[in-house]
Order: sequence, then structure tokens, then C-alpha cells
Amino acid sequence: MDAEQTFLSGRVLALVTVALALGNFMEVLDTTIANVAVPHIAGDLGVSPTQATWVITSYAVANAISVLLSGWLAQRFGQVRVFVTAVLLFTTASWLCGMAPTFAVLLAFRVMQGAVSGLMVPLSQTLLLSSYPQKKQGIALAIWGMTIVVAPVLGPILGGWITDQFTWPWIFYINVPVGLGVAYLTHRLLAHRETPIRRSPVDTVGLSLIVVWVGALQILLDKGNELDWFDSPFIDILAVVAALGLALFIVWELTEAHPIVDLRLFLLRNFSAGTLSVSLGFAIFFGNVVLLPLWLQTQMGYTSTWAGLVVAPYGVLAFLLSPAVGRNLQRVDPRVFASVAFAIFAAASFWRAGFTPDADYRSLALPQLLQGAGIAMYFAPLMAISLGGLPPERMAFGSGLANFFRTTAGSFGASLVTTFWERREAVHHNQLIESIHPFSAQLPQTIGPLQQAGLTSQQALGQMSAALTHQSTLLAATDLFWASGWLFLLLIVSVWWAKGPFGGAPVGGH
Repeated sequence: MDAEQTFLSGRVLALVTVALALGNFMEVLDTTIANVAVPHIAGDLGVSPTQATWVITSYAVANAISVLLSGWLAQRFGQVRVFVTAVLLFTTASWLCGMAPTFAVLLAFRVMQGAVSGLMVPLSQTLLLSSYPQKKQGIALAIWGMTIVVAPVLGPILGGWITDQFTWPWIFYINVPVGLGVAYLTHRLLAHRETPIRRSPVDTVGLSLIVVWVGALQILLDKGNELDWFDSPFIDILAVVAALGLALFIVWELTEAHPIVDLRLFLLRNFSAGTLSVSLGFAIFFGNVVLLPLWLQTQMGYTSTWAGLVVAPYGVLAFLLSPAVGRNLQRVDPRVFASVAFAIFAAASFWRAGFTPDADYRSLALPQLLQGAGIAMYFAPLMAISLGGLPPERMAFGSGLANFFRTTAGSFGASLVTTFWERREAVHHNQLIESIHPFSAQLPQTIGPLQQAGLTSQQALGQMSAALTHQSTLLAATDLFWASGWLFLLLIVSVWWAKGPFGGAPVGGH
């Protein structure tokens, strides 16, 4: 059956929504769940922790490449068929990752897992939207958006708990029953709604260029901070390859009769505005999602579980408000929702900038709770702006492109935030340390109370240095929270580049 079918309703729609949301959640969860297991993997498989991080990098590279291919594959083989096949291959790869006897085998299956996972995110979104009538598609986008923001936070919490309670292979094994259930339900309920197939020639040049420039870019982002960025010849080479590859890719795809990626979507004003806003917003948002737990674990003595629990409250208001936002997307200008979302993100960032070294759980979690209200108004409206009015044959291309830029922007955000945090910490530490050098007039009154408590001069200086490091990392974090707040406010302008009204053709409509 082609795209002219009726929409789903009732129990069938509910089951389809659960299946697609779970499939998307499982994929996004796997981007972060392995992070906390890296030391365990390194120890069990006899590699260094640095080598073990390729378990994360290889997945990210393969994922980023396949996201861009999702539109072409869906057009050539059908959206339902590609999604179900991707889920089954992802499930198989997950099981094989857990069974891997050596690190090389684990890496190979992790690449396989990433290569098919990139198809699951855009196609779960496309299939979900095509199952809902126009007036309820806002709810579909809200549900889908929730899985994007909740899964990365739950990943480290769940991964840490599983690794501690069982063994690291179980972070992969848990995908097996979920994946089989998602594949079964999706095929059973959506097979009769398969999209039309168009067998266009394979753009082998475009495919090759994608592998080159996306692979180089993703490795650069994952390894840049570890290798001190452009002080490393390896990073320099990756940057040149990524830049040249991207330039050639753009020229080729815009002149190719059957491009593997539909870059002409960026000629559509609303697609460009929505994709730009959601990507830049996600870069700042995800950078903060990485920064806060990192600071809590390295400086505040939090475990990965408790750091995750500090971040997690944003899911409360996001969960409660998302359905209401989705129901009102047809009545309220999505630019208004998105503008309010960025204003709330800014307020939460400015609130975090007031953190002190003795901040308790309540003080740390409350800004996260506020941010949840912004999340509810962020994903669904901006994706409605990006994808609204696209014809069915371009929907998978649009979703793939938008999600590629969002995930790549998230990688940029995480890399830049960790880099600037370290550099700002060094600046603040140097400024603070000036007051306690051996010839400082303030030194006696600074370390005097510590010596009176029984510490030697060297011990007192060491304790003071640790206290200054604690303070300087907080000052560096607050610098970034302030910068994030102002950047969120600036993004409100990008939202209004989109041109209303938005009540015309439905998302994925005909």
C-alpha cells in the first residue's frame, strides 16, 4: 500500500507509538550507556583505557554516516522494511558485542551496531509522523523528542548500575528483548503501510565522500580534546580531510542527478531555520548535559549514578508538559513555543551560574527541573518547523538531514565545552594561585589555621592547592553556564527566521 492510506487510531496507534519510541530510545541510549563501562571493557579484554574508548568512537562514526543515508535507503527499499531490518541487525550486533571474545571483534560488531542505528532515529520519526493525523502530529513529535533528551541521561546511570551489579556485556544484552519486540510490533502493524519504492542509481561518489568527511569529522570531535586539538598532527590531518571532503561532497551532491543526500532541502527556508535552531540549541544543551555530571563527579564527589540523578529532574516537567504542547501545535505558532523554550534554557543556565562549592542536591537539581519545561517546548515545535509541509517522498531525507546536523552539533557542543572548561579552569587556577605562592604576604594568614591544626607547611600548601582547584573548576563551569545562557537568548532570533503561517500542509502530508 502506498502513502495514501488512512492514519492509525486507537490500540494500534498506541502500540505503534510505543514500538517506535522504544526503538528510538534504545538507539539513543546506546550512544552513552557504554561510556561508564570503558574501564571494565579495557580490563577484561586486555587493552588500555584509551584504546577502549574506540568502542564509543567507532559507534559514533558509523552512526553519523548512516544517518545521512537513511533517506536514500528508505526511498530505495521502503521505510518500514529498512527500519525493521535495522532494528534486527542492531539487536544482533548488540548480542554479538556482548559475546565478543577479543577487543577487535567487539570493535567490529560495535561498528555494525552504529551503522544500522543511524537509520533507526530518522525512520522512527518518519514512521511515527505518518501514523498520526495532522491535528495530532504535534503529540507524535513531542513523544519522539522525549526519547532524544531522556535517553542520553539515563544511559550512564543504567550502564553504571548494570556494570556494577552484573558485567559489562549486559549493557548490550538488554537490547535483545527490546529490539525483538520493536521489530515484531513494527512489522506486524506497519508492513501493510510500506512506502513506495524508487530504484534510482546508486550515488557511489557521494557515498564514498560521506564516509570520508563524516568519518574524519566524527573522529576529530571524539579525539580532539584527548589529543590537545590542533597541537596534534593527527587532528590537523583529520581537519583537512573533513573540510575538503565536505566541500567536494556539497558540490557533487548539488550537481548529481540522483544524489544520495537531498541537500536542496536547505533551499527551503523553514527547513533551514528549524534545522539551524534545533542543532545549535542541542549543541549548547548537550554541552551542558556533559559538563554538569563531569563537574559533579570530578570535583563534588558524586558517583555517576548520583550525578545522573542530579541531571534527571528535567524529565519531570518535560514529561508532564510535552503532550499539552503537542496538542496545541496546530493552534499556537511553533516559533512562540521555541522562543519560550530558549528563554527557559537561558534562565536555567543563568541559575546554574550561581552555583557555590557547597551546593546541595536540591540547589543543583532545581535548575534541571525548570529546564524540563523548556524541553517540552523545544523539540516538537522546531521539528514541526523543519519538516512541516514536506511531501512524503522527501520526509525521510529531511528527517535524516535534520537529525544528522542535530547529533553532529551535539558532538561539537560536548567537545567544545569540555575543552573550554579545562582551559578556563587553568586561567582561574593561575589567578587564584598567585595569592599563595611562597613569597606571598597573604600566605601566613592563609595556611596558618591549617598548620595550627597539625599540618606541615607542605601539607597545608597541598590542601590549599586542592581547594583552589575545586574553586577554579567551579568558576570555569559558571563561565560556561553564563555563556550558554546568552547564546540561548541569541538563538531566539534564529527561530523567527522561519516564515509562517505553519498551518498549511501537514508534516508528512499529501
